[in-house]
Amino acid sequence: MAPVVQKSHVSEAMTSPMSSGLARARAVRALTDVGLPTNGLVRADSVTNEVWLTEHYVVRVNRDASPRLYREAVLSQVLPPEVGYPPIVQHGGDIGSDWLVLERIPGVPLSRAWPTMSVAERRRAVSQLAQRLRAIHSTVCPRLEGLGAVPQLLDPAPTGAQAVIRLLESIDQAARLPNVDPAIMGEAADMVTRLCSALDPFDSHTIVHGDLTFENVMWDGHDVAAMLDFEFARPGPADLDLDVLLRFVCLPQLHVAADYEAQTKAEDYADVPWWLAEDYPELFAHPRQFDRSRIYSLAWDVREMLAFPPHDNLRNLHRHHPYRRLANVLRGTSYLDRLNGAVVHDF
Repeated sequence: MAPVVQKSHVSEAMTSPMSSGLARARAVRALTDVGLPTNGLVRADSVTNEVWLTEHYVVRVNRDASPRLYREAVLSQVLPPEVGYPPIVQHGGDIGSDWLVLERIPGVPLSRAWPTMSVAERRRAVSQLAQRLRAIHSTVCPRLEGLGAVPQLLDPAPTGAQAVIRLLESIDQAARLPNVDPAIMGEAADMVTRLCSALDPFDSHTIVHGDLTFENVMWDGHDVAAMLDFEFARPGPADLDLDVLLRFVCLPQLHVAADYEAQTKAEDYADVPWWLAEDYPELFAHPRQFDRSRIYSLAWDVREMLAFPPHDNLRNLHRHHPYRRLANVLRGTSYLDRLNGAVVHDF
């Protein structure tokens, strides 16, 4: 789940020859451990992992102390074939430098292809994505004990009030950060407390992808070929994936690889929510969907505030800093309000 605005593309971060050499050595070691050839190994742009490609295989190396790639390896065993998840050759290594070797699926990320696709192709891609999402959301999640906390600050619980306990604790923690107004975070806590009953119950046992951007959907030139990167998947209600997808289509340039960020425009994605509502209406069916989405959005922004504390006061921050995004949700000027039909202006 890549941070917005503060995203650091791994291939850009590894600028020194020594760093690049070490990264390559990690990928070579993974392929060697599996008994695969290392010729033709090239670096791919990635936001969260070191990613290397050969003609037939993909190597993903985790560089932080989390078990997210192991989580993906576990979940991959239960994903139905229609999801199109690529076969895993092997998972290995130690936490903090563990790796996945997968078979390479022909194609490019849907977000890379999207700017030049026809309307008919885009419409077909969304329809096929909806079918694959239904398959994911119909799959019971295996037990994930010991595989780390889920990325969202919301925990499975019989009631919404119980589900948001960790979120409220994190809001209190964020209120004590430098350059953060405790009164604004108090408003956030009040909103969560006021709306949390919209989550009742929050105890779904089926899988959600957890990072549903078009970066993680493969397009082969004619059809959606696969859905990738389940490292942030978890048990949860299906509309958790709607939350991530709506954020992506409203701010797509903040979620894509650096080399085509400039070609990625929000207006090219304007029809996606409406197409998805036609193909997968259940995602939008909850009578308090807007309230649920606001809680999800606040949970995302608080998590990123703690990871990337504001370096200045609210007005001087980048307009997409998580603290600014959180303030927009509170003031009714967020991307969610725009989708809900409001005419809003950022402060």
